[in-house]
Amino acid sequence: VLAVFQAMDAAGKDSTIRKVFSGVNPAGFRCIAFGRPSTHELAHDFLWRCQQALPKRGKIGLFNRSHYEEVLVVRVHPEILAAQHLPGIDPAAVWEQRMESIRQWEQHLARNGVVVVKFWLNVSPDEQKRRLLARIDRPDKNWKFEIADLEVRERWQDYMHAYQEALRHTARPHAPWYAIPADSKPYMRLAVARVMVETLEALDLRYPVVDEQQQAQLATGRARLMAED
Repeated sequence: VLAVFQAMDAAGKDSTIRKVFSGVNPAGFRCIAFGRPSTHELAHDFLWRCQQALPKRGKIGLFNRSHYEEVLVVRVHPEILAAQHLPGIDPAAVWEQRMESIRQWEQHLARNGVVVVKFWLNVSPDEQKRRLLARIDRPDKNWKFEIADLEVRERWQDYMHAYQEALRHTARPHAPWYAIPADSKPYMRLAVARVMVETLEALDLRYPVVDEQQQAQLATGRARLMAED
């Protein structure tokens, strides 16, 4: 299972992941937080680093930000494309091309047994302002604040347009988007948890059934342990 989390700053991605998955055995899942691409990552296509981070079969993978940054942040700041060394790029077509690549990649994952669910934690401008002010005013939250968050906030409408386009063009039955209201953290966490529970229950997971040889080994093991008495 691959769960993707996207949101504006201060929407609660980190805390939601922490709260919802706090009871999950750490051996069963892995969370990857994607930041600005490294020089090594920029030497590959934009999906490469996410491909490398996919969960193994039987595991849960969490993407805190993801490949969607390439049609969100990069779309709002197209100057970032200049650092990606793309030959013959067509600025008028690049976003549709990237969303087509994302659709095809997620279809490929689904055909190979990866269950993809995507969450957009949708915080309002007023609630984001309140949370950013808390980061400024509270010493225990000062470390979270970055002045760049305000620069992103100033382009709110551009980001909302980018999100709307991304969700509209990449929501598919095999890779659905869930737009979760994020102003109430308890509600947001409950909604995410419910989707995850329903997703896992739909897999109809069962314990492995042992074959005759293994059953014989169980009987032998029991007899040997009981003989110790």
